[in-house]
Amino acid sequence: MTNAAVCSSASAMLFAIAFGVAASLATLAGGLLALRLRERLVLVLGLTAGIVLGVAVFDLIPEAVEMAGDRWTTRAMVAWVGAGLGLYMLLDRLLSRTERLPVAWRAHLGPATLTLHSFLDGMGIGLAFQIDHQAGWLVALAVLTHDIADGVNTVSLCMAAQSEAYARRWLAINGAAPLLGVIAGLGVVIPAGALAPMLAIFAGVFLYIGACELVPRSHALDPRLRTTLASLAGMALMFAVAGAAR
Repeated sequence: MTNAAVCSSASAMLFAIAFGVAASLATLAGGLLALRLRERLVLVLGLTAGIVLGVAVFDLIPEAVEMAGDRWTTRAMVAWVGAGLGLYMLLDRLLSRTERLPVAWRAHLGPATLTLHSFLDGMGIGLAFQIDHQAGWLVALAVLTHDIADGVNTVSLCMAAQSEAYARRWLAINGAAPLLGVIAGLGVVIPAGALAPMLAIFAGVFLYIGACELVPRSHALDPRLRTTLASLAGMALMFAVAGAAR
């Protein structure tokens, strides 16, 4: 390897780690914002529902279809979305009906999924910078645009199910996830054919969390029109963010 190649590789690694730190800080900032506005948690929950749905519909699904290329048909990608939704629903329902497991374990599902998604976002940054600087910058900017929402979503899910202390613990874990993902992405090679289905599965999971958990929960707490408008605003926000990122 030439000196120029070594310098380029080192530069890519430094940029990737810097973006990983930025993504972690963005996640923490979003979560702290949600904690500060906890008195208006109902509206934040409604907004979060729209953001989660928007991430699935306007970000993850189009990205999965685009990434699939010639490897997977659009119909196959829709099937992966359905598989993600169905598997998460099955897991959620089984845990809710299993008396042998502590009830609190079920509350960890949503935050854990969001944290894993943040970790994979970080891996995406690390993998993209292995390709070239331009791909790395594009992926990193796309991740940063919705990492603030990831922090808000994590805190909102935790506050609705448990307590502020519980939310702060999961926020700390989620905040570390992007940076850890970048480090993993710089050292691990994922088969190209598995990336698109992985994104589609996460889209299905997010659809379930948004449509079957957050939307009904926010509406039950406050059935007024403002809660619905908050959800629509969250979807509109992610539509704009996803469009700008692309």
